[in-house]
Amino acid sequence: MDSQFQFDWQAAIDSIPFLIKGIPYTLMISFGGLMIGFALGIIFGLLSINKKWFLRWPATAYIEIFRGTPILVQVLFIFYGLPDLIGGPIDPLTAGIAAIALNSGAYISEVVRGGVQSIDKGQSEAGLSLGLSRTQTFWSIIWPQAFRRMIPPLGNQAIVSIKDTSLFSVIGVGELVRQGQVYIASTFTAFEVYFVVAIMYLAITLSLSLILRLVERRGLASV
Repeated sequence: MDSQFQFDWQAAIDSIPFLIKGIPYTLMISFGGLMIGFALGIIFGLLSINKKWFLRWPATAYIEIFRGTPILVQVLFIFYGLPDLIGGPIDPLTAGIAAIALNSGAYISEVVRGGVQSIDKGQSEAGLSLGLSRTQTFWSIIWPQAFRRMIPPLGNQAIVSIKDTSLFSVIGVGELVRQGQVYIASTFTAFEVYFVVAIMYLAITLSLSLILRLVERRGLASV
């Protein structure tokens, strides 16, 4: 077979304005979900190390369920399954944000647990010896130190969540991959379009990595 492929740069350039329309959805889903996920991570991460079993067990169950199942299955369950339970449809954007929130929350819970447990117990004893309550000791002494140690894994989770949004094209969310699929359906330039989509994801994640490194350096400098 005499088939020579030539990359169509013009097709790639022409697709950019259409693909850019998906970036706001990608960022909205990822960062909206991550904000909720961070709150869930703090709550369930702290509950998972609580000495009271009736608080620790439900937190552990949540973490294991959402870490142990694929995010694609989770978003499909939320979008297609939950409407049968609640008796009404769920917006694709809402389903995407919920999936990122619940999934990232489980992983962030483990980051929080590991960060808090990495702080030497002597720090708590020092706070109590100064007359601080256990709550004051935790939020004034333990948490600031633990959070600085959490920055790298939290950054990694943010990057993973941004890339996970590419799976949500299956429920019709107009993010980057979905925009690419729509464009390809009318132009038949799959290689060029998905190449541009990959470059856009790379630009987003590299920018975030740079910002996180700057934050991490400032955090270490303040220690």
